[in-house]
Amino acid sequence: MSYLGSHSSAQTDDPYRGDTGEVSGIYRPADGIEALVRPKSTATFVAPGSATDGKFGLFRWQMAPRAGGPSAHFHRTFSESFYVLDGTVRLYNGEKWIDATAGDFLFVPEGGVHAFRNDSDAPADMLILFAPGSPRENYFQELAEVADKGLTLSPEEWKDLYARHDQFMVDG
Repeated sequence: MSYLGSHSSAQTDDPYRGDTGEVSGIYRPADGIEALVRPKSTATFVAPGSATDGKFGLFRWQMAPRAGGPSAHFHRTFSESFYVLDGTVRLYNGEKWIDATAGDFLFVPEGGVHAFRNDSDAPADMLILFAPGSPRENYFQELAEVADKGLTLSPEEWKDLYARHDQFMVDG
């Protein structure tokens, strides 16, 4: 396949129309990036939507051995992509579980059922990309707060928490 002379099919609602480009890059040094450290995982908010003008969100998700992960769910307003950096991550594509290893990638469009987990005896590390950049860090921080305070939520309270963060749980 040749890419010479090809045109990008990327579309945007508000394309840049200038002729000379502009200085607009956003640098985030590692020591200034927030991480949510939990007993079995660390979510590093590399580029949340607040840093990308809502274009996307990029998180690094590091999991301890046998860390588990979320149950099958979908999102209505954003896509989610997973890129495995190290270890084995079990990815659910809505139909079956796949043992994904370094270099493997899964894209899930809006409405796509998915899940991930680390069931192995070794750590695993991946990148998660949300597009557009909804404030997913708020969801993970709220889950941490529920756990840290030892709260027991009713099924209705869980449903409300999930709905506030565009998280819709399904059987899978």
